[in-house]
Amino acid sequence: MEYQKLRPLTGHKPAPSTGSPESLYWRQFKAPVFVKEFAPINSINFVPPATYAAPKEVNDPSAPSSSNSAASKQKFAVTSATRVQIYSMRTDKVTRTVSRFNDVARCGSFRSDGKLLVAGDDSGLIQVFDASSRSILRTLKGHELPVHVSRFSSTPTQILSASDDRTVRLWDLLEEKEIRIFSSHTDYVRSAIVSPDNPSLLLSGSYDGTVKLWDARMAENDGCAINMRHGAPVEDVLIFPTGGGGVALSAGGPVLRAWDLMMAGRCTNAVSNHSKTITSLSLSMSSGAGATAAAGLGGIRVLSAGLDHLVKVYDPAKEYKVVHTMRYPAPILCLAVSPDESHIAAGMADGTLCIRKRQLRASELQHRQEQNQSYEYFVGAGGSQQPQSHSGTQQDEIRVESVRRQRLKPYDKLLKKFQHSDALDAVLRKDVPPSVTFALLAELRDRSSADGSLDGLRRAIEGRDDVTLEPLLRFLLRQSSNPSYTSLVSDCLNVIIDIYAPVLGQSPLIDELFGRIWSKVTDELKLQRNLVEVKGSLEMLMARSAMG
Repeated sequence: MEYQKLRPLTGHKPAPSTGSPESLYWRQFKAPVFVKEFAPINSINFVPPATYAAPKEVNDPSAPSSSNSAASKQKFAVTSATRVQIYSMRTDKVTRTVSRFNDVARCGSFRSDGKLLVAGDDSGLIQVFDASSRSILRTLKGHELPVHVSRFSSTPTQILSASDDRTVRLWDLLEEKEIRIFSSHTDYVRSAIVSPDNPSLLLSGSYDGTVKLWDARMAENDGCAINMRHGAPVEDVLIFPTGGGGVALSAGGPVLRAWDLMMAGRCTNAVSNHSKTITSLSLSMSSGAGATAAAGLGGIRVLSAGLDHLVKVYDPAKEYKVVHTMRYPAPILCLAVSPDESHIAAGMADGTLCIRKRQLRASELQHRQEQNQSYEYFVGAGGSQQPQSHSGTQQDEIRVESVRRQRLKPYDKLLKKFQHSDALDAVLRKDVPPSVTFALLAELRDRSSADGSLDGLRRAIEGRDDVTLEPLLRFLLRQSSNPSYTSLVSDCLNVIIDIYAPVLGQSPLIDELFGRIWSKVTDELKLQRNLVEVKGSLEMLMARSAMG
């Protein structure tokens, strides 16, 4: 139930109280659903909104694409004991359970397309799961103590983690290794987040009482760009997305602090409205709180949950004044607000999960559609824009749910599991069109590092013998004169020569194919020289004609 001040009874019937717009809005989250878990709930995570440009290659089913429906994002993960349970936002019931942990699971978090789930545990392992099949795709080893933070970066192939071993780590999902280790904290690190605007900036809070802003591009000072002293063990941190003005929040003890990152981490506000430790922070980015009828949506609101059973709602525009309070039956360990502002979920120390919901208005749905118009094309089939009914309700969700699930090709499944070499073998078969093969090669090239090393292609091509290398060389030989794919053919041949040059001369078959490729390239160069000569002659004729 909600926390309200009691009024004395009088002999007269009291006039109905309209209440403030803030209170009216937050009271729309009603009819709470209580679910009892077996252990304290340490994390709740809704599928976050997309914060990166999705690749458009058809061979990456793990990335956001046109087949990614809105229904696939209507879920949230609840982490408790040795399992992560995936709940449906529509029914508030468990749809899947991931229980492949050897110790207490921590911080189950979705990627922004809702297809991958990452979670750590008290043994120090980090595991990446397919959210549909629950199969383990990656296991990241490096932390020595319990991992309390594991979440995807705004770069979809990177993962952020923080542990009781006092380190914050950035991982490469494809290579299964650490990109960077930040180790300047002197106590447990229980909170960390990647900046939604810049994947190179990380914010972490530690039990040593400090909040640090890390820059993965910095080599000096262990990558620590800003060091801020909170004054108490830090339980949670947040960074405002674009439009927030470079503002970070930290919660430790009963105090909430706001930091101006543009002013070298100056503390702009410090409020203490809880009587016990604040355990979790959450953002409501476009709530209807305080909104006018014409605007439809309000501004940013900050929600804090604490061990005093209370959730406080702050308005940053009013010096973080408390505008509403909600009471829960037990100490709260984690809190989350859904991206569409329709759900508030809280996990408590006694294992109770509380889900509050509100009905979205038609005007609010329309306003959100206009704000996210670029993503609406990915909801419908083939990127086509979907009509709305006369009542203002969305037709997309009903129509998407009726779409039959698309069956993935074998090479799509292998690419989804990051088995690049097997995926390349699958597209080299005779029944696969060359356009599909080149699409996969282009995807592997795009998955390479930014330094131009083409390590994505190298992972798929290396480690082959003459039997498995022959189909690739024959394919490149057939397509070497195709002008549409000249760049891709050149990149593949360069990688093959770099890898297999030391072993040339050991297989007559491979040597013959290399000789035929050399002859083909020589013929192409002769043709190019002839064309250059013809071009020069034509230029002379055109110049003479112009002078005449």
